Amino acid sequence: MTDVDEVDFEIDKDELDDTPVLEVPSDQLSLLVNDLHVSYRVFGAKKVGHGAGREWGVLDRLVRRGARQPPVREVKAVRGITFAAKHGEAIGIIGMNGSGKSTLLRAIAGLIPPAAGTVHVAGNPSLLGVNAVLMKDLTGERNIMIGALALGLTKKQVRERYQEIVDFAEIGDFVNLPMKTYSSGMGARLRFSISASAVPDILMIDEALATGDAAFRAKSKAKMDEVRQSAGTVFLVSHSLATIQSMCTRVLWVHEGRLVMDGDPKQVCVAYRDFVHARTAYKLAAAGKSPGGKKGAGKGTGKSATKR
Repeated sequence: MTDVDEVDFEIDKDELDDTPVLEVPSDQLSLLVNDLHVSYRVFGAKKVGHGAGREWGVLDRLVRRGARQPPVREVKAVRGITFAAKHGEAIGIIGMNGSGKSTLLRAIAGLIPPAAGTVHVAGNPSLLGVNAVLMKDLTGERNIMIGALALGLTKKQVRERYQEIVDFAEIGDFVNLPMKTYSSGMGARLRFSISASAVPDILMIDEALATGDAAFRAKSKAKMDEVRQSAGTVFLVSHSLATIQSMCTRVLWVHEGRLVMDGDPKQVCVAYRDFVHARTAYKLAAAGKSPGGKKGAGKGTGKSATKR
């Protein structure tokens, strides 16, 4: 798989809402990220090789306790990112797999402590907070109650909005089954629906819109606009550049943990697409392949390519 495969450049644009992105002007900051660094510590690694792995007995494990511990490797997921967000903004975050997009969201939500730098939030990031409390062994109905209560709704408010949450998530009778029986798309839609039910201060969406059809994306866009009109801020992580451009007022491009570009959705998406295509072409050339995927195409035949 090439890097281009990671980016859904060719999403059916006819399925996207052509309505211009709602502008909600505001001078008040909702979020300030200042020189943020996030690192993971990886302790040792499994040896990769052929054949079955060795089964360690009790004596073996006791002996190994005194052995030298494996080295600790530090993985820097976010490296010195700085930006500010205003109330009413819809901010898209793009980048290749492993670039640090989801880690950045989790750090903003307070789920990952920064190694350095600070995150100042005027409000409560709700989406990732809901994900943390949902339980796969419980039914969708029970998770709706738990998630909505975690967002600050009362039991009465949850009961009043229950059917609206189910209808928005488009899960039907599956709401009575454990979440572990849901497809990834159903689970993502339910989490989005619960999170948006309280009109949070900061709504974070990590690839959830990729799991729905055109109707779900239209409903999601309307919900995002509702959050922003209530002085909220929306973050959307997606590999679909068309979706990003149709739903966001601003885009952050993150690569290898660093903020490469921050600005107008169209300009940033064009620059990112050109980068991905150039990167892929370079890799294919280094591997001796043509863009069509054939190795050494057009070389060494000794014949003219002109059709006679």
